[in-house]
Amino acid sequence: MKHLPAVLLHLVLLIAAVVTLFPLVWMASVSLMHAGEASTFPPPLLPSQPTLENYRTLFEREGMGRYFFNSVLLAALVSVLSLAFNSMAGYAFAKLRFAGRDRVFQLLLAALVVPAQVAMLPLFLMLKWLGLVNTYAGVLVPGMAGIFGIFLVRQYALGIPDELLEAARLDGASELRIFGSIVLPVLKPILVTLAIFTFLGTWNDFMWPLIVLTDQDLYTLPIALALLSREHVQDNELMMAAALVTVLPVLVLFLSLQRYYLRGILIGSVKG
Repeated sequence: MKHLPAVLLHLVLLIAAVVTLFPLVWMASVSLMHAGEASTFPPPLLPSQPTLENYRTLFEREGMGRYFFNSVLLAALVSVLSLAFNSMAGYAFAKLRFAGRDRVFQLLLAALVVPAQVAMLPLFLMLKWLGLVNTYAGVLVPGMAGIFGIFLVRQYALGIPDELLEAARLDGASELRIFGSIVLPVLKPILVTLAIFTFLGTWNDFMWPLIVLTDQDLYTLPIALALLSREHVQDNELMMAAALVTVLPVLVLFLSLQRYYLRGILIGSVKG
């Protein structure tokens, strides 16, 4: 009887996992069905004769490979640039002393309450003036640094001992050497967490690429999925295949890096 609470807890967690995973598994199953098979009533759980025809249609006729490459390229570039700028800015706000540091950081935090949609119009006009509309640079620039990323890195970097940095300075190490050799290795868990956040956010972003990009060859997967749904709204099997292509890469990325993600979240919460 003493193990009953633990058994009940694991049973509840198992049921929750099944409920959570069922839509994803059924989506993968439908993507392997022939056209119209999922529209029968009641809908089958498994394909009668599994086929990859839907995936061939996506990549050969609908150009899904191009959109997939665009999403991977943009998400990877935004993640790398975001890590570079956010890590340097977060470290500076945490450990470097300069005039107005705390006031500037407070202003940044105050800007968090401003909805992102409010800033889209002035940001678009600025990019238009710079000639970056309908370019990948127009998608990259807004994601190069973010207030949340700076805040996340700063809170983590506050836990770095000042004595360690001062000892490195006394040994003659430059600030760049200190940042690269001492600070970055310490920040690794939170940087992995930030990279996951940034990659997922960029990969799933629909609104901003739709606003900035006008050339269909530059579209990302979320936009391509929306366009595909207008042309093949009744083709459930094809749509499920497209949805799986969109979801699966980020799911694999998260599962492969989840231990670093959880470590960053837990350690960051303790340090914060």
